[in-house]
Amino acid sequence: MISKRVRTAVFPLLACLAGTVMAQGAPLRMGLEPFYPPFESKQADGQLVGFDIDVGKAVCERMAAKCSWVETSFEGLIPGLKAKKFDVINSAMNITAKRRESIDFTTPIYIVPIQMVARRDSKLTPTVASLKGKTVGVLQGATQEDFVRKHWEKNGVKVVAYRDQAQIFLDLASGRLDAGVQEAQTAMEGFLSKPQGKDFDFAGGVISDFATLGEGTGMGLRKGDPRKAELDKAIASLKQDGTLSKLSQKYFHRDIIAK
Repeated sequence: MISKRVRTAVFPLLACLAGTVMAQGAPLRMGLEPFYPPFESKQADGQLVGFDIDVGKAVCERMAAKCSWVETSFEGLIPGLKAKKFDVINSAMNITAKRRESIDFTTPIYIVPIQMVARRDSKLTPTVASLKGKTVGVLQGATQEDFVRKHWEKNGVKVVAYRDQAQIFLDLASGRLDAGVQEAQTAMEGFLSKPQGKDFDFAGGVISDFATLGEGTGMGLRKGDPRKAELDKAIASLKQDGTLSKLSQKYFHRDIIAK
């Protein structure tokens, strides 16, 4: 017979071990907005593809966890995470001080420059003096929206926020927008390299502002989620063995992985 003292010592240990086993094989639901190629998008057959998808799969494999995907709008990602509709945000979300107030983040995974796109003959630059009276499109809920509203909107620049990045490119091509601000790789892959973007180019250099545009992109978690340590460990391992850099080369032909 096991004494009361032994049971008191052993049972919590068994419960802890059982919890560890469950965590190793537990499903990990990743929330994303699937209209932001090449980071995440949906094929005609409904399959999700993109850099973030492959990164998520690699992380889950390294953690011995089963991945699943939950789709929502970009501005719905943080509310959806907090409402426990999914466990992790994996959708090209930049890490900012404002977002850290409501959720936790993994260590930065990659860093993509933010740039403005406009017609080549517009002579526009990403400054208030150049854009006053002009209309600029941004993705709703993205750090770009925070930046343009903080620095440009109050100085006479009209800002229009869209739920779909592709619609920004359509309105640029049709002339309803004078410029768009987005991640450089998204602009290149989704617009500038396509026929509709033939008369457009990057206008000015990289836009930077640590307060609004953040320190890089990571995965978001609910405050205090213990899975952060597991995710950070998996990400560090994938950086160290070159897996993430290979994925970066595959999609961007350069290494954008945060060191």
